[in-house]
Amino acid sequence: MAKQLLGKEVTAALNERIKADVEALKAKGVNPTLGIIRVGENESDISYERGATKRCETLGVACEKILLPADATQEQVLAAVDKVNKDDNIHGVLLFRPLPKHLNQSVIENALDPAKDVDCMTHLSLAGVFEGKPLGFPPCTPQACMEILDYYGIDCKGKNAVVIGRSLVVGKPAAMMLMGKNATVTVCHTKTVDVPAIAREADILISCAGVLNSLTKEYVRPGQVVIDVSINWDPEKINKKGGKGAIAGDAVFDEVEPIVEAITPVPGGVGSVTTSVLVGHVVEAAMRKFA
Repeated sequence: MAKQLLGKEVTAALNERIKADVEALKAKGVNPTLGIIRVGENESDISYERGATKRCETLGVACEKILLPADATQEQVLAAVDKVNKDDNIHGVLLFRPLPKHLNQSVIENALDPAKDVDCMTHLSLAGVFEGKPLGFPPCTPQACMEILDYYGIDCKGKNAVVIGRSLVVGKPAAMMLMGKNATVTVCHTKTVDVPAIAREADILISCAGVLNSLTKEYVRPGQVVIDVSINWDPEKINKKGGKGAIAGDAVFDEVEPIVEAITPVPGGVGSVTTSVLVGHVVEAAMRKFA
């Protein structure tokens, strides 16, 4: 039976660090603040916003919101970004994406001050991930993966790491961050030939394909650490109420878990760490400003 890499333990340790930093900032008269910009009423955005707001409250971080209608114009959204850029009392900004299709998302994202870009929306923040420099901040989800590896003492140095998925949100940044930890990294994608054979060679396997049941027993071997990033809806999975329908990762958990050495569950793994990483980035942004 594999060791389950539970996010709640990582989150608890991360929260203690964040609280200490918040206290240090408030002793200097600085109240770290997250600015949220949401366009429209997307249910998943509202759900994440609710969780982020609650986590901010728990950790002593303030939260200010700019809520715009779904038909907001490009100029209105850019004005909101300009407002948070100029507000010295807002230290980090979360802009919910994807934006409505009538908006030019790239222009809006890159209008944000990279110093306040706590979830890697700007080109400069992404360049920081690839260069290994603190230019903005890395995306919260791959950072959460690194926090899990660090907390459980999983040394990446010299290890073979395989990332399944090449998005700019998770896959590519995760690969760069693993490389920063001196792992030897292979990135697999939809055009890769024989992904299972490559995946079995991994010491550390990060799956962020976003495809339910795509990570089967053919992809793994004994001794591996598996980080299942994805959140998918499984209509057949039994939920806590005994009915059908629950969130699940890429892994067919009942197949993969008995084989590997360690694995993150879904739910209860990476996702539970991501929100604290976001709040931690806000606090770090404030610390950089007042260092």
